[in-house]
Amino acid sequence: MTLQARAKAIVEARWFERFIITVIVINAIGLGMETSPTVMDAVGGVVQQLDRIAIAIFVVELLLKFFAYRLAFFRNGWNVFDLAIVSAALVPAGDQFSVLRALRILRALRLVSVVPSMRKVIVGLFSAIPSIGTVIVMLLLLFYISAVMATKLFGGAFPEWFGTLGASLYSLFQIMTLESWSMGIVRPVMEVFPWAWAFFVPFILLTSFIVLNLFIGVIVNAMAEATEDDAHSEREMIIDELRALRSEIEQLRDDGRMG
Repeated sequence: MTLQARAKAIVEARWFERFIITVIVINAIGLGMETSPTVMDAVGGVVQQLDRIAIAIFVVELLLKFFAYRLAFFRNGWNVFDLAIVSAALVPAGDQFSVLRALRILRALRLVSVVPSMRKVIVGLFSAIPSIGTVIVMLLLLFYISAVMATKLFGGAFPEWFGTLGASLYSLFQIMTLESWSMGIVRPVMEVFPWAWAFFVPFILLTSFIVLNLFIGVIVNAMAEATEDDAHSEREMIIDELRALRSEIEQLRDDGRMG
């Protein structure tokens, strides 16, 4: 077995995947511990040393993958994602790069690229983008129409909430999330405009219970399709292997007859 084949066997091994997952989790916990002055005063040196060890392990992992796959390394988007995350960790976090100290926690996102089930979720989300875009356009159109109406209807009496188009958009967003929508906004408006419920209730029904559920439905459907595609690919692989095995058996049978 060549060195490249050995490196490929290592990076694709189950134990290696579990080892990297463990390192990512420990590193994420350590980065969280750095936010506590009490913890850092007690074991700050150990936490920082573990952080350096984790970065070194990530670098070795990427080098092994690059050696195993060569230029094919860059054809995998997850490898490029890991490379970007680890490269950001190697930039000196001086005064001009102080923001990188906070962005180091992004290393925890490597769990997404390492854990297959998480990768399926992300693939499903990306495959749902075209359909999600249509739902978002519908939601924005509904928001814009409702904000213009709310500004004209309630802006004079409640300028803080509906005085401008921007204020109306923000107030309607708060109403859509159902955060203090009744006692905080709608009931005070109804004290001046008793019929205001006829505007706000349909708006809540359309946004919170129809459009958002449609948004969720599109994502769930896309994830189901992505899972089905993976299952179909696995079935095709199994069928191909069975066909190859059948061909080998028939070949052996023919050779036996000839012998």
